[in-house]
Amino acid sequence: MEKGEENYKVPNLEKGIAVLEYLSLHSNGGTLQEIKTELEISQTTAYRILNTLVRLDYLLYDEDSKRYKLSRKLLTLGYRSLNEHNLLETVLPRLRDLRDQVKETACFGVLGSEKGIFIEQAQGHHTFRFILSPGKPFELHCSAPGKAIMAYLPDTVRNRYLSYMDFPRYNSRTIIDKDEYLKELDKVRTVGYAMDNEEEMSGVICVGAPIFNYTGYPCGAIWISGPKDRLTKEVIKSDIVSIKEVARLISAELGYSKVLKT
Repeated sequence: MEKGEENYKVPNLEKGIAVLEYLSLHSNGGTLQEIKTELEISQTTAYRILNTLVRLDYLLYDEDSKRYKLSRKLLTLGYRSLNEHNLLETVLPRLRDLRDQVKETACFGVLGSEKGIFIEQAQGHHTFRFILSPGKPFELHCSAPGKAIMAYLPDTVRNRYLSYMDFPRYNSRTIIDKDEYLKELDKVRTVGYAMDNEEEMSGVICVGAPIFNYTGYPCGAIWISGPKDRLTKEVIKSDIVSIKEVARLISAELGYSKVLKT
């Protein structure tokens, strides 16, 4: 590094970023001792950095385990930096259109490091409706958006996500076998949409479809959620048409030119 550049270094800022990067690679978080040892910084400096990041809501601290973990505040910053043809700005108006068509809550999510991440929603018109918090993770094996995205990933990427999945069982409908799950993804590719048929929460049905960017990569999914009493087979059949059409429109606005299944 040139001497002039050296004068503009902020060592503690660099150490703070190193802490964030370290914790991003450790889903269980880290203790003060682990972090200061791994990053080779003094205990006093590590303590000050960690507590500053906790105070600013970038980290969470668990009093029982004495471990620090990343908060979801970084997700917000990261998503703001995603400027893939203004993805969120493209999705939101279409999400509201979908909500108005089907009356149920319409949602948008993307893949995270190991699971899916819920990003935004247009709340349904019914008095009883589902409301999620941005940043909430969702399972890939039993959710409509998880299946919708996974079905269209390149094999190498899909296999990486499969290696993270332990297929927790939520009820008798949950897919807990990898081979059965892969067959489900084949079905999704055939019909062009995915379903969560009470596979995570009894009485709740979700139907979703992938959205693609200009390279043909599944950059997210949209879906609707509602109680099974409202989402009957006849209603779902009609709603699927709307979901897939909205997904097609979003993908087209992102530059995707191939014909999606209808």
